[in-house]
Amino acid sequence: MSTTASIRSSPREKSENLEEKVEEVKEGGVIDGGLRAWLVIVGAVCNNAATWGLINSWGVFQAYYETNILPDVSPSPIAWIGSIQYALVFLPGLLVGRMFDLGYHKMPLLGASALFILATFLTAECTQYWHFLLCQGILSCGTIYGPTMACVPQWWNKRLGLVLGIVAVGSSIGGTVFPIVSRLLIPVVGFKWTMRILGFILLLILGVGNLTVTRRVPPVYVPGGLWNLKAFKSKPYTLYCLSGLVAFLGLYTVLTYIAASTNVWNTSDFKSFYLVAIANAASGVARLIFGRMSDHTGALNLMIPTTACAAILTVAWPFARSIGSIIIVAILYGFASGTYICLLVRPIIAMGDNGDVGRRLGMFTSIIALGALTGPPISGAINHATGGYEVVGYYAGGVILLAVGIMGLVRYLILGKMWGKI
Repeated sequence: MSTTASIRSSPREKSENLEEKVEEVKEGGVIDGGLRAWLVIVGAVCNNAATWGLINSWGVFQAYYETNILPDVSPSPIAWIGSIQYALVFLPGLLVGRMFDLGYHKMPLLGASALFILATFLTAECTQYWHFLLCQGILSCGTIYGPTMACVPQWWNKRLGLVLGIVAVGSSIGGTVFPIVSRLLIPVVGFKWTMRILGFILLLILGVGNLTVTRRVPPVYVPGGLWNLKAFKSKPYTLYCLSGLVAFLGLYTVLTYIAASTNVWNTSDFKSFYLVAIANAASGVARLIFGRMSDHTGALNLMIPTTACAAILTVAWPFARSIGSIIIVAILYGFASGTYICLLVRPIIAMGDNGDVGRRLGMFTSIIALGALTGPPISGAINHATGGYEVVGYYAGGVILLAVGIMGLVRYLILGKMWGKI
């Protein structure tokens, strides 16, 4: 009897076991795999390929507009179109992040996707600068990015670094394919039909993303409005936000101007638009490798040295005046900057509770949007004032290096020492 009693569980014990399993699911224990979790990753890759992929192709459009559609407009105003694109990936994050915490993510994702596709089709009809600024800049909003990235950590934990790397590869795939497709199609079917074809591609991949990206954990009400000012009482969080703002003042300078700067001295048959695709392809490789490594080393330990390399390469870029050297710079810069972008949100995820992650990410992305907005136009203004790209490289590389120093301080404040997993 005693043996039988020890084997059988009482109804109370069964109830307690069931409650433990339910609690485990609520707290995120049943994750890191399964068909549904992988479908979320597929959708996130598609969403990133559509948004970041096309936006990271801006350097091709910058060079094309300077020499063809908008030859009377200086590089700095044209760069505002691309920088607004960059900024509007991040800027809606404050509102979108709060909406995500409250349980709203499907409608913002669907609405932003429809607007992004519409803007791409409308770009085909643009003829004047303000047309492009409105359609390709302002209407190409980034409300897709916020809900997508907030959903991913709900499905993955132990392999989050690897998964974020895979998701980030989506932007590299898009950033590799879109520049090549655009420049190969324009001479064949013209600019208008090129943009329409890109619009149909976006319709397909964003459709997949909207169908598969969803949250796993039900929303938990966290009191407060859009801003959680208490988060800024944390010095590491505040300084990390500052580091992102400073980094984006220079980070997109190379991708924006590498094609246009190469056109200045390139007299060979090499097509400079391939440099944007090469940089994005190298970025994809880095995201996979360092995304996986970050699970073992910590994100900041990889971001700090690779972003320092990106700063050095930014300074070196204007002095690479042969096809071989500029290709090497594109590969190495894509590799270095891709690591930073891939791991950008991971420290934020670790700096607080899951119930408030949307708002924390939203505040962070809204702050760094200011850097993404002003960085490329500042570089364009420096180029216009100096007549070259050397000072542009000094400026952009310098601010990126400053961001590296701030990230080092963040690591020290969290760990209380200079080295450790973080």
